[in-house]
Amino acid sequence: MAALGVRRAAAAGLLRPQSLGLLRGLLTPPPLQQIPQAKSEHAKAEGSFQVTMLPGDGVGPELMHAVKEVFKAASVPVVFDEHHLSEVQNMASEEKLDEVIDSMKESKVALIGKIHTPMEYKGELASYDMRLRRKLDLFANVVHVKSLPGYQTRHNNLDLVIIREQTEGEYSALEHESVRGVIECLKIITRAKSQRIAKFAFDYATKKGRSKVTAVHKANIMKLGDGLFLQCCKEVAELYPKIQFDTMIIDNCCMQLVQNPYQFDVLVMPNLYGNIVDNLAAGLVGGAGVVPGESYSAEYAVFEMGARHPFAQAVGRNIANPTAMLLSATNMLRHLNLEFHSNLISDAVKKVIKGGKVRTADMGGYATSHDFTQAVIGALDA
Repeated sequence: MAALGVRRAAAAGLLRPQSLGLLRGLLTPPPLQQIPQAKSEHAKAEGSFQVTMLPGDGVGPELMHAVKEVFKAASVPVVFDEHHLSEVQNMASEEKLDEVIDSMKESKVALIGKIHTPMEYKGELASYDMRLRRKLDLFANVVHVKSLPGYQTRHNNLDLVIIREQTEGEYSALEHESVRGVIECLKIITRAKSQRIAKFAFDYATKKGRSKVTAVHKANIMKLGDGLFLQCCKEVAELYPKIQFDTMIIDNCCMQLVQNPYQFDVLVMPNLYGNIVDNLAAGLVGGAGVVPGESYSAEYAVFEMGARHPFAQAVGRNIANPTAMLLSATNMLRHLNLEFHSNLISDAVKKVIKGGKVRTADMGGYATSHDFTQAVIGALDA
């Protein structure tokens, strides 16, 4: 603990609130602006950051508790502004949604759990999760699928990134019954948003030193909709001659991910395909419990699990894996320029997993959520 205290004190002078923007360079199309610095008017201590927290449904609250415990042990200078938005717990309303938006306008950064969407139609097609992402214009979802050291899966040493446009496509909430027994569900693809996500993908590849971007589509069948998306990707690719560009049909992409995922680097795709591929790729490295994710707009950054599952059957059983949420939280800290604390916690998580003695059931172990969280806290001092 003494050594850790010295390191924290040494780092303290370097951790003043600075302008945000680890991914600022990725958000530079003409209509976009740089991500402003997170405000901290409501922070309890000078130099700390306010972050909006949405625990969500299922095991979300339990995972957020693990994050708060680890942050407390690591003395992370973050203050959470916690809100509850849930359609299944009758805690969803326009008023609560506006409260979350107001909080985000101040913090610019959020850590969220899965807000579960019921399948029953109750007069509103757009879920609160969808409406939140639209109001914040969280157009780019990024899931970094990377193997964890010491945890063996079918494919090891994987390192690929899935970038998904998540404000249009099949998830446009535009459905109607044209005649009795016939439902029309509209898929919206626009040039502006296709160009924006393509540019984001190529900027990301450039910023992160990656060599290839693959556009995933179904333009052989949806010739106009996916055809426009594909054309926009090709046009943007011409502006980045140093980045290799190729295309792949979505069904073949799923097969190739299972057979030979090493051929991929950065993949960019419309909404529904991204949702499916996120989950498929997460399964390659251990499942929903180990893959972090994040979503970006011109102003806001939201950090979440890469494969969004409420895992409702595990609620209250103390068996959920905190890894994905903890790694998402460390990505958030890096976004806030809190590099020391980000590395401290991510190193501790990876050290526990590599050790192999404390693993939750989804990773083949017998540890509880609490056991894993305490092991991570213990590894902070090592």
